[in-house]
Amino acid sequence: MRARKLTFAALALAAGLSLTACQNDDDAAGQADPSSGSSASAASSSGGGSDSGGSDSGGTDESGGKDSPAPDSAASDSAAPDSAGGSGSGSKGGKCTTDGLKITALDTFIDGDRDGSIAVALTNTSGADCVISGFVGVDLKTNAGTISATRKGDPGDPYTLKNGKEIDSNVNYPLNKTGGSGIRITGLVVTPPNETKSVTLDWPGRSSLPAGDSGNGDQVLVGPIGSAGQGG
Repeated sequence: MRARKLTFAALALAAGLSLTACQNDDDAAGQADPSSGSSASAASSSGGGSDSGGSDSGGTDESGGKDSPAPDSAASDSAAPDSAGGSGSGSKGGKCTTDGLKITALDTFIDGDRDGSIAVALTNTSGADCVISGFVGVDLKTNAGTISATRKGDPGDPYTLKNGKEIDSNVNYPLNKTGGSGIRITGLVVTPPNETKSVTLDWPGRSSLPAGDSGNGDQVLVGPIGSAGQGG
């Protein structure tokens, strides 16, 4: 009996050792699976790295694209001298001419003034700046013939009249206070400075001048370019 008990004990011990060995093998296999999963993950990560490398190559293409506009910039630089030349040529002003001026006349008389007055306006419509100086020629057409205005004042320095801008001259004339019809004014002839071509305008002022020479210096007077103002 004792020997049989020892035999059963030995068998039980051997069985226990066999079970333990099987469990260890299973654990080892279980540990091996995660490592294989980890290696797969590493492989996947390695693949992602190659994708990012593809992205970098795309960035190189973009930088190459950014360099390509350089020829356009050079083209714009080559056009710059033409633009500057146009600006420079536009700043040079020739003499103001009759054909390049719009000429008008306006009554500037105010009640209480000693004399009548009008303003002759010259507006530059030539499309470019021009230079003007001196006196406009002013002739009054009347029923008694033409009366030319006398120049009064200093002609001043040449003036650059910008395109679209206006400059005026003042014209003074004696008022007819005699109570009679006097000399009837029928028109106004204006000649720009240093020009021979004239324009004829309607007379904007009072309708008549005193008849005859009063001997008191009553006459038609024109001021220099830029002199327009109130009479009196």
